[in-house]
Amino acid sequence: MDYISNTPAERNKMLKEIGLEAVEDLFKMIPKEVKADEQLNIESGISELELMRKAQLTAKKNKSIDQQISFLGAGAYDHYVPGIIDALISRSEFYTAYTPYQAELSQGTLEAIYEYQSMICDLTGMGITNASMLDGASAAAEAVAMGARISRRSKVLLPDTINPAYREVIKTYGAGAELEFINLNSEQEIIDPSLIEKEIDASTGVVVLQYPNFYGSIEKMEEISKIINEDKKVVFVIIANPILLGLLKPPAEFGADIVVGEAQSLGNGLNYGGPNLGFMACKDDRKMLRQLPGRIVGKTKDVEGKEGFVLTLQTREQHIRREKATSNICTNEALNALMATIYLSTMGKTGLREVGEQCYHKSHYLAKKIDQLPGYEVANKDNFIHEFILKVKNKKSNEVLKKLIQQDILLGFDLKRIGQEGILVCVTEKRTKAELDKLIEKLEVL
Repeated sequence: MDYISNTPAERNKMLKEIGLEAVEDLFKMIPKEVKADEQLNIESGISELELMRKAQLTAKKNKSIDQQISFLGAGAYDHYVPGIIDALISRSEFYTAYTPYQAELSQGTLEAIYEYQSMICDLTGMGITNASMLDGASAAAEAVAMGARISRRSKVLLPDTINPAYREVIKTYGAGAELEFINLNSEQEIIDPSLIEKEIDASTGVVVLQYPNFYGSIEKMEEISKIINEDKKVVFVIIANPILLGLLKPPAEFGADIVVGEAQSLGNGLNYGGPNLGFMACKDDRKMLRQLPGRIVGKTKDVEGKEGFVLTLQTREQHIRREKATSNICTNEALNALMATIYLSTMGKTGLREVGEQCYHKSHYLAKKIDQLPGYEVANKDNFIHEFILKVKNKKSNEVLKKLIQQDILLGFDLKRIGQEGILVCVTEKRTKAELDKLIEKLEVL
């Protein structure tokens, strides 16, 4: 297939420059078992009605999350999405809006982003928030790069209690900036503060923690914070779960310099894996403000004294000299950020806290019951919020997962996928006591 943008000769030249022979070589990483090399099995000459029926029958082979009892987490969470969100974001003013290049003409969009920024600041306790990022992983990577620029140091301490996908993205971003990553290995679901204390030296620029961490546990935040703050140049990055910040202390209380995370849980459905919503906040500090990627919406007054909204800061490469840009991120997730804004407005402080409390109590109820069953053990039962590690004895965890899937129960994330033992189980406010008891009964007879 020829492309309009370049000739075959130009295309071949580009391929050779990156060491490839054909366009197909760009897709070699796709496993053969999922690659559709053959033509689609559709008869020629069928009507649109027949084609739609065929597609619908094929689609019925899949099961949505609403047809199963899900205990999956590991970074993407099945929380309740209030009906008001779809009703409001479906308005054409929001649904069809694109990046506001003529920003001040898009007052409604700018106001929505401004409110989003204000709420993220309230949640995290930080002074400045940008207009959102693509997802939690890229936000974390941008935060590390930003921290290294501010500290002018290249060493980054990266505990293994951080989401493994985030760690990979952080390292990918850091490779171009020639950052040095020090992996810190945990032994009991949290990192030992003495490891951080041992590794911090004159070349350390950034320390990253997840709150709660990938396993659902809370790190020794105050102790680690004291260690980090002894060196004023070290930038402290916290990856937080925003929906749990209605229940937990804000990261600002632990001396965080930059707070990032995945805000999919704030009114955004799972949507088969995306789009997601990354948030990014930092201290109210001029040096940090100038290094914050993306854009910031501010409020001002015109010459007649009328209040309005403007794009206050844009440090992305499309708007300033490329060598001065903080990032090449070219957009923000405005529609998803709007969903988070509506969610937070609808829930309020009381509602958000109740969601966190329900997650906590329901997960602890389930963990306690499972831990009493023979053949099962909860590894971090003394320290978790709404996710915990389930260890399976005398059975293979993948066999347990498969048997439960056949009964429309998704038990959790198999930690063998990242080279560890156990299953990461998550409980949100959507799970009922009947569903929790059903899982306990099924595990007991497996």
